[in-house]
Amino acid sequence: MTRLDTPSIAPLSERWRSGTARLILIYGGFFLAWSVLLVALINWQISSYLEHIVDDILEQRVAYLSGVEREQLPAALAMTAATDRRGVMSFGVFDAAGRYLAGNIDRLPPELPVDGALHRLANGIVRIDGVHTGASRGVAVRVADGSSIVLTRTTDAADRVGAIIRNGFIWALSLTLIPGLLGGFLLARGSLKRVRDIETAVAPIMRGDLGVRLPISERRDEVDMLANIVNRMLDRLETLLGEVKGVSDSIAHDLRTPLTRLRAQLYRLQREIPPDDAHAATIERCITDTDNLLNRFRALLRISELEDLQRRAGFGEVDLREKLARVHELYSPLAEDKRIAFALELPAILAGVRADGGLLFEAISNLVDNALKFTPDGGRVVLRAVDEKIGPRIDVIDSGPGVPAAERDAVLHRFYRTKTCRKEHECEAPGFGLGLSIVSAIVKLHDYRFEIADAEGGTGTRMTIYCSSNAG
Repeated sequence: MTRLDTPSIAPLSERWRSGTARLILIYGGFFLAWSVLLVALINWQISSYLEHIVDDILEQRVAYLSGVEREQLPAALAMTAATDRRGVMSFGVFDAAGRYLAGNIDRLPPELPVDGALHRLANGIVRIDGVHTGASRGVAVRVADGSSIVLTRTTDAADRVGAIIRNGFIWALSLTLIPGLLGGFLLARGSLKRVRDIETAVAPIMRGDLGVRLPISERRDEVDMLANIVNRMLDRLETLLGEVKGVSDSIAHDLRTPLTRLRAQLYRLQREIPPDDAHAATIERCITDTDNLLNRFRALLRISELEDLQRRAGFGEVDLREKLARVHELYSPLAEDKRIAFALELPAILAGVRADGGLLFEAISNLVDNALKFTPDGGRVVLRAVDEKIGPRIDVIDSGPGVPAAERDAVLHRFYRTKTCRKEHECEAPGFGLGLSIVSAIVKLHDYRFEIADAEGGTGTRMTIYCSSNAG
């Protein structure tokens, strides 16, 4: 399927697709990862420091208790309990067989060996009063008479400090990320607005209005630098295309006068010689070739005229039913001569369009003429209008050989003809290859869309004009 429409930048439905938003998200990801590592390092260092303090306390206390006489040990343990206002210390004395003698621990913790070294008790211990301590640090040491002294101290202070650090990190992260995400949204919104402003400016340029330039803000940032580069390029392109168009138009215009004089002289010569003269046929062919050249130059100048966007100033409301009926009436005799069934299909109600009535009539006429030209005798051509939500649609459907899919873009170019018709003697429908170029120029002038596709059933061609700039 070939389309002749105005290309557009794909809409950015999600603001986070913009480059600014992606950079903010990437930076936010790195910031989050680094913050987690930093907080983990701080938490580990603080926890290690507090555990070291707990270890020092335990080592000092166990060293003191180990040197106390057996008779004074209960009093020393009672003093230890009295100084433990927060209940973070647990202790017990056991005989050589491991039986309980004194303290608030009535059994040796199974995960605490009696080796005089400090160990971490991840599951804590259970005291005589049923209190289950949290994670603790503990030491068990054997004294001279064979008994054992066990001391433990909870590490809840380190845990609370770690929790405070984590909670502070979560609050700090939320207070950082929320403004960051909001700022990223606003920055992305501003960037997308500028992109859409550029898209709006580019649309008429793609339709052929090279006088439009991209907007440049007062910030003079990278986007403005790029827009300025594009504007300078458009200045140069406008100049070059204007020069090329001027040369082409001048050649076509200037050659029309000598060709017209040449035809007039050939016509006089033809009138002066008798019909049975041997040169009569040659002169007739020369007149025909001259007419073909003149018609081509007229078509070229017509396309150049249509590409002038100032023609839009004459647009007005056009009754499509009336235009289509006139085209059908104009080409019905030609279709009858070729024994082609030429049908007109119109809905009961057909919305009007804002257009140049003469140009729209010319475009439809060219499509019908092209369909009749390439449809074999006994075939069928349908001129049809459909009223759609976005605007009327005009179809010209024929039962001819069709346009190959690979050539549907090329046939819109000037002088292009399908492979089977590139030589006059190989084609039953000779032409200049300019009819569809004129249709293309008229469609572009109106911001409509033109489509070439296979006809229903796969035999023939369907050429469609969507009379809405929003179509497709």
